[in-house]
Amino acid sequence: MEDAARIIRYPHDTPPEPGTAIEVATGVLWMRLPLPMALDHVNVFALDDGDGWTVIDTGMASKKSRAIWETLLSGPLKGKPVARVLVTHHHPDHIGLAGWFQTEFGSELWTTRTAWLMARMLTLDVEDRPSDIAIGHWKSAGMPADILEERQQERPFNFADMVAPMPVGFRRIKEGDRLEIGGRTWAVYMGNGHAPEHATLWSENDNLILGGDQLLPSISPNLGVYPTEPDADPVGDWLDSCARFKQLALEDHFVLPGHKLPFVGLPTRINQLIENHLSALDRLEKALITPATAVESFVPVFKREIRGPQFGLAMVEAVAHCQHLWHQGRVSRSRRDDGAWVYTTL
Repeated sequence: MEDAARIIRYPHDTPPEPGTAIEVATGVLWMRLPLPMALDHVNVFALDDGDGWTVIDTGMASKKSRAIWETLLSGPLKGKPVARVLVTHHHPDHIGLAGWFQTEFGSELWTTRTAWLMARMLTLDVEDRPSDIAIGHWKSAGMPADILEERQQERPFNFADMVAPMPVGFRRIKEGDRLEIGGRTWAVYMGNGHAPEHATLWSENDNLILGGDQLLPSISPNLGVYPTEPDADPVGDWLDSCARFKQLALEDHFVLPGHKLPFVGLPTRINQLIENHLSALDRLEKALITPATAVESFVPVFKREIRGPQFGLAMVEAVAHCQHLWHQGRVSRSRRDDGAWVYTTL
């Protein structure tokens, strides 16, 4: 671990304050926006196109975030227009203000087809109470009765709460594209697992990478199974993506991530990201000699029990790990009378 700490370096040890920017490379500004959760920020970037800017990711839609953007637009972005907004993936902290930029500033949205379709679909799906499908999904994970009862009575998280309305129209980016942005040519490589068709951009002119949530330092992105695709295998998708990125990663790559600090040492970090999940899967397979639900598997997956605000994310990730073992044929699963899947090592 000490060797890894020496290999992974952080050229900037202090993030930008709200409304300010740090130039991390020629024509590349790093900015931050707040998030109302334990992970309390998201990184966004602006690439100087000369007569305008390309913004990479946007933060969630909120009055506070819009006010910070107004400060950034008139300050570090020098009053030049935002011609393009490029969104790495469909999660609210990354696509939340894309529609606002389109509507208020005439910016063109560039993203993957999957990201646009997922975001637009989810913004149109507003619920006052959890759907029967969502409740069934929670039961299948083994959600405790007290938490289930509480959540059934609450307004669930709605995408539209944190994502501005998205007008029709975007430019698709896809695997293998070469994009001319900010005086650089960027190769587009897609990842999966954390989000479907997650775009990463790799500069062909220098060592920069725009990594989104696919390439993060010090934390691992959530890999969750949701009611939208209950039999998905995001852990498998993630491991496949990491294996592909490992072939591209160089020691001097400078990664601009969606969260935490920009870093150098990508090959080591990818190995860590892979090992994190392989170790959890091995612990889980051994633990499931005693049959258990996903919720009952928190300790082998995360090395601790989890309650409170982090329970939901932990639950969907525990499902993902149990389900990956099931897809691989390493465990079986059967329905309990209360609707929960119970997993058992073969």
